Parts: sequence; structure tokens; C-alpha cells
Amino acid sequence: MSHDDISQGTDEGRPASRSGGRKRKKAPGKRRRGLKIALGIFLVLLLAGGGTVYWMYSSLDGNIKAVDINKALGEDRPEKLPTTGQNLLVLGSDSRAGAENKELGGGGSVGGARSDTAMVVHIPEGRTKAVAVSIPRDTLVTRPECTKSDGSTMSSANRVMFNSVYSLAGPACVVKTVEKMSGVRIDHYLEINFAGFKDLVDAIGGVTVDVPQDIDDKASGLNLTAGPHKLNGTESLAYVRTRHGIGDGSDLGRIGLQQQFMMALLSEIKSQDLLGSPTTTYKIASSATKSLTTDEGLASLKSLSDFARSMNGVDPSSMETIMLPVAYDKQDPNRVVAAEPQAGTLWKAIREDATIPESAKKSPATGG
Repeated sequence: MSHDDISQGTDEGRPASRSGGRKRKKAPGKRRRGLKIALGIFLVLLLAGGGTVYWMYSSLDGNIKAVDINKALGEDRPEKLPTTGQNLLVLGSDSRAGAENKELGGGGSVGGARSDTAMVVHIPEGRTKAVAVSIPRDTLVTRPECTKSDGSTMSSANRVMFNSVYSLAGPACVVKTVEKMSGVRIDHYLEINFAGFKDLVDAIGGVTVDVPQDIDDKASGLNLTAGPHKLNGTESLAYVRTRHGIGDGSDLGRIGLQQQFMMALLSEIKSQDLLGSPTTTYKIASSATKSLTTDEGLASLKSLSDFARSMNGVDPSSMETIMLPVAYDKQDPNRVVAAEPQAGTLWKAIREDATIPESAKKSPATGG
């Protein structure tokens, strides 16, 4: 991982260089937007909740780390949805804590952690469908005043890069930042780190993806020709994280790859008879829970399984995925800002548990 990935705001660190004067080409076809790994975890946990195999997973509770979001944020929060709908903030973190994480993503000399992938998963009333809104990590946001994990206070700041909030103030502050920028109450929090992603893919024997174009990313070492490839865990991690080898080199270009990989991952899990192979299912669940952090309300296998079962009616393949509409920042074209009125309309629809208008899904910045 290069030094540019740890920059924030308008400091000197930059993502893959894109000159402000360069003509931005429109990405070919309809760009599918970003999930990453959350639905795969949900599916695994759903399987783990089956009555015939649940006993195998009771010992996994201790693997799950918890963050008391409600205690950290207090009462100054948006109101809950007026329906039984739910909102889940999912983070894929690039923590370099531990030897295994340090070896992934070229991060041997990089300290700290950032939210590499972030999305708000909205599950409307009835729980028969869902929509995931990806927040590009290069988005400039206003970080509210936050209480850090050590109890100290971090003052608010304008024009900070979204993925820096996690490293500077922790997960509770990420939740607070999302709530302040959207007005959406976050009911649950779920995070998985680099090593967990890698181990999950390796546990299922790899994932086959149809690479849409040649990728030569010298930063990550990923070198793939267009066409089908079966990727192991390390290769899969590089694939969903590549930015230098796709589009304009910004965070936006890889969001489509993340969505494509997520569908391939789900297909691979579905093709394996996990209920008929408790050993494999246990291995997958163990890989997931060891690198999982949730809010207190989901911090047990039973709670996670109950939540997953409540989503039985949601077909992952039909989940709608949207990138938060963003525009290139006028002061720094290597950063983006929420595009209005699209972003405001999108968040309003989620707050009201209403249908999201098509006009609110169009992003001026495409990453092409």
C-alpha cells in the first residue's frame, strides 16, 4: 500500500495521480457499485444459525470483538426509522495490527488503520429487499467532535478524507460522521479486517472472477489479463483494493470491481453444500468471526444469526447497490465531495424508508 492511501483532506498525500486538467472518460456500460464482503458474512452466519449445526458455533462467540456504539454516541443522534427497517454500517478496514495484516496489501511500512470500504446497508420494512450505499473513501467530509476510545475528545474538522476518521478517532466516530452527513440513524455496525477477508476466500477454495480489462497494478503487484481467473485470498484482496490499475486511478474506479467480486463470492459460497459440510462451514465461520468487530447488539453468534435469519427474504443477487453521488472537488480534483441535490435526496429516502428516486443514484464523478 502506498503512502497516498493514508492522506487526508487536502494534504500532500494523493491517490493515484490524476491531473485536474485531464479529460475524464465515461466508464463503459453501467458501473456496478460497491459491496465487498458483508453479504458473504451474512450468508455464512445464516448457515451457522441452522439448528443442525448451531452447536458447532457456540464456541465462536469469543472471537467477535464489540464496540458499544450507543454508549459512545449518547443521545444526540438521528431518530430511528419510522418503520421496522434497519440501517447497518459495514466497514472493511485495512488495519495493519498483527503480523498477518501487515503482510497484506503492501502494508509492511504503513501504520494505523483506515476504513478501506464503507457502505450503509438499508433494509426496508418487510426485509424482502435491501440497498447498499457505498461511501467513497476519498470523499471530503466534516468530522464532528468525537470521543476517542481512550476517552479523550477530538474536535470537529472540515474537509477531512472520510477514510481518515477511523484511524484518527475509531469506529464510533465513523458512525457519528455518517449520521451527521446523512441524517440516517445507524442501528448496527459491522467491520471485517484484511486478514479476515483473505482467510474467508481461502476457506472456500478461492473465487473465480471475469476480469473486465487487463490490470497491471505495480503498487499491489496485481497483474491480470482480461478474462476468467480463480483468485486466492491474497489475490482477491488485491483485486477489490486495486485503484492504480483501473479507471482513472481514483477510489471510484474500483467500486465496480468490488461489486463484481461480491457477486462472484456469493455464487461460490452458494455452489458449495455448506450445510452438508459442517467442517467447511465451521472453518468459514471461524475465519469470519476472528476478524469481526460489531456493535454490542450484534456481538454474539446468536445475535448475528438471528439478524441474518431476519433477512431470509432478501435475495443477495438482487440487492441494489449505489455509490453515494459525488462530484470532483473544485479545490483538489483528486478528492470528491457529496453531489447535491442527489445525495440529499438519497439520504432523505433512506430516512423515510421510501423508494430511492433514480435521479438520486446518478453520480457526476464516475472514476472513468
